[in-house]
Amino acid sequence: MGSDLKKNPQKKLFETEESRREFLGKFTSSVFGGLAAAGVLGEVKSAHAEAEGSNLNEAVPYRKFNLPEEKSFEDFTMRMMRDLQRALEKPIEKRKWVMVIDLRKCIGCDSCTISCVAENKLPPGVVYRPVIQEERGKYPNVGRKFLPRPCMQCDKPPCVPVCPVEATWKRPDGIVVIDYDQCIGCRYCITACPYSARTFDFGSLYVDGAADNTTEMVGKKKAEKYEIEPSFEYSKEWKRKDDDSPIGNARKCHFCIPRIERGMLPECVVTCLGRATFFGDANDPGSLVAELKSKPNAVRLKEFVGTQPSVYYLL
Repeated sequence: MGSDLKKNPQKKLFETEESRREFLGKFTSSVFGGLAAAGVLGEVKSAHAEAEGSNLNEAVPYRKFNLPEEKSFEDFTMRMMRDLQRALEKPIEKRKWVMVIDLRKCIGCDSCTISCVAENKLPPGVVYRPVIQEERGKYPNVGRKFLPRPCMQCDKPPCVPVCPVEATWKRPDGIVVIDYDQCIGCRYCITACPYSARTFDFGSLYVDGAADNTTEMVGKKKAEKYEIEPSFEYSKEWKRKDDDSPIGNARKCHFCIPRIERGMLPECVVTCLGRATFFGDANDPGSLVAELKSKPNAVRLKEFVGTQPSVYYLL
């Protein structure tokens, strides 16, 4: 298997869903896991780390929008768009995408969560950007604290080395991605993530359990038709049928790769009602995010675990 992958780095480890499940069943058994795991892990080499030809590791042509002339006091969204265009003109390995979230501005509206679901057509149980809420104080002096939590896109991601088939890896621009066709659904990465930033796609639909003759809204049949429409994560069409990927896979935030590589900011950035989310290239000293992440009130979650997250919070 290893020699075949070296000769043909685009070759998939599992040609069918059945072969993927068969491997997973063997790998997770105590006997097979104890006796053969080391041999399997040594033999299986992902094409992504070795082959620069992987689509997920390559830059794609982007659409350069005609932005208005730069002004001394322009909206920061325009500044981020300019930063984005400058970054996309560089080779992919010269970019370093980071996100900065100002917790003083977050109003807990969940618009980022909802827009992310719509953008990526996420099914029930799959959430890329939850907003964690914490109630503080004692009645009548009670308040709430909000913490949006996307994937941290760690520089040292603990989810990568635990994947037995190397279906997840870090791109040259710092984004951690998942090859749905390669993923066997073992969920080791979900356990390894200290931020709980990964969820699992069980193949559920929002209309599951609804009555066939319901008349609410558009009805079950029309709603189901929408739900099984394909999504386009990683710039590829994913049809939602049977047990095809991404059903049965781990899933996570990817900073809206299809959007940023086409000259658009991530969906959560442009839909933030509190205007609390910022995005850009940290390798550009003139970018807004490079300025914000160097503020004395900028922190990262769980820095003590050594993951070096690419998401910063302003306190």
